[in-house]
Amino acid sequence: MRKEFVVKKKKVVIIGGVAAGPKVGSRIIRLEPDTDVTLIEKGEFLSYAGCGLPYYISGVVKEQKELMSTPVGTVRDTVFFQSVKNVHVYNYTEALSIDRNNKKVNIRTLKTGKEKILDYDILVLATGAAPINPPVKGRELKNIFTLHGVEDAEGIKAFFSEKNAQNVTIVGGGLIGIEMAEAFHMLGACVTIVERLPQILSFLDEDIAVLVSKHLLEKGVKVKTNTTVTAFEGDGKVEKVVTDKGAFESDIVIIAVGVRPNVILAKEAGLNIGQTGAIEVNEHMQTSDPSIYAAGDCVQTRNLLTGKICYMPLGSTANKQGRVAANNICGKKDVFSGVLNTAICKVFDYGVGVTGLSEKQAKKEGYDIVTVLSPSPDRAHFYPTAKPIMMKLVVEKESRKLLGVQSIGSGDVDKRIDIAVTAITAGMTIDQIANLDLSYAPPYSPAMDNIITSVNIARNKLDGIYEAISPQEVKEKIERNDDFIFLDVRSPQEYETIKIANTMLIPLGKLRKECENLPKNKEIITFCKISLRGYEAALILKARGFSNVKVMDGGIMMWPYSLIQK
Repeated sequence: MRKEFVVKKKKVVIIGGVAAGPKVGSRIIRLEPDTDVTLIEKGEFLSYAGCGLPYYISGVVKEQKELMSTPVGTVRDTVFFQSVKNVHVYNYTEALSIDRNNKKVNIRTLKTGKEKILDYDILVLATGAAPINPPVKGRELKNIFTLHGVEDAEGIKAFFSEKNAQNVTIVGGGLIGIEMAEAFHMLGACVTIVERLPQILSFLDEDIAVLVSKHLLEKGVKVKTNTTVTAFEGDGKVEKVVTDKGAFESDIVIIAVGVRPNVILAKEAGLNIGQTGAIEVNEHMQTSDPSIYAAGDCVQTRNLLTGKICYMPLGSTANKQGRVAANNICGKKDVFSGVLNTAICKVFDYGVGVTGLSEKQAKKEGYDIVTVLSPSPDRAHFYPTAKPIMMKLVVEKESRKLLGVQSIGSGDVDKRIDIAVTAITAGMTIDQIANLDLSYAPPYSPAMDNIITSVNIARNKLDGIYEAISPQEVKEKIERNDDFIFLDVRSPQEYETIKIANTMLIPLGKLRKECENLPKNKEIITFCKISLRGYEAALILKARGFSNVKVMDGGIMMWPYSLIQK
């Protein structure tokens, strides 16, 4: 008789069902449809867009199901994963322990308490991260929330539907805190952000972060930096927030001070935990056990510029890592090389984006750098929908390579950040970027795109054509009462609309005639709205024998300080 052989199906168990986990499962089934894939999720909801929660709370996203639906509107629930993806899902289920020697996972159904053992050939950890809960007195009071899942969002929405919250406090000025500020403002609340660091959005340089703070203040959001929350007070529910700078009333508090990776399961299983506190993985997303992969907010990664290990929990990164893990599980060699710590968020009318190294980070890493502040419209200036964006570039002097970009404003910030990501990843110099064949038409960009203009300023600086000084340095000179001429070369009409104190006005068109009245032994700092005319003024003065002339980077658009007069 002929002997029949039964081919054993490969068993893959995935722990975690929000971002990386569902991506791993879906990709495996696409590559190897006969694989036995089981997904374990502690909560109810699967494959939802956690980054969309602030917009669900504000009402911009109308229904909860939109956060967990496919582009055609199908909800990604347990039935969807079973019928469409052929992935078996246990939700409301907790993974208790991993037996690496026997390749087994012990799970427990939360509703019944019933335990079960699952065998695996390959295990994937996509356990994500948990919100940091600082041990502040009064934390147990009601109406103090974090925002880390659909359940949290529903609790916050329920509070607002039942009560008229007048005062909202957000503890933490990071991405979630800033996005939630806008959400609550849209709901009609008075919002206060409390941040213990000297600035909000710590990944930005101070001169850019302060422009974001200025925009928040203009929208009515109070920003308290260098301030630490010491207690919450109230009778059963929060009524007051106490800080080291004083106390104020609050009806609801959102704690958004960051997250830490969920690694308890991995640690108890004896897997290597990295220096960031997240799971250590190689470029194929394998842990220290070759049969166990990990992806998403529970793992550490590598900075593409410095080569150093870092922790950067983002939904976009989790999905990419999930795909890489699945490819390798299926024998399709793939690599996740690392990140540039790219991030972007919406702050009322502003987009705020960053990639690569900030000035502060680059100096800390020992780079010899030059920086550029460059504001300009995101489309042809004459096109009706043109809006301003303000950019900061960080460039290494010797190699002339772009190291980082920060960009904010009401124009298309994301486009310029994504160009920068591509350029930095490719190791391009500013000279190469300056001649990129970017698309141009007045409705979409200036003839010289914002990033091209910015790198050309950097080239002028490195080539000795353009000598600049930052707004922060100018402010410090004013505060020291340094003897210099702060020369505004805008038109009289512009000057009367908005001006900086202690300046001298000579419009650019009159400078050639009137410059002879200026003392040649004094330092002169020129500027205009964006410092393009300031640059031309400096060239005129230097051609007339003025040797100590600088241009204030960024002009009045990137001057964030209180010395402005209207």
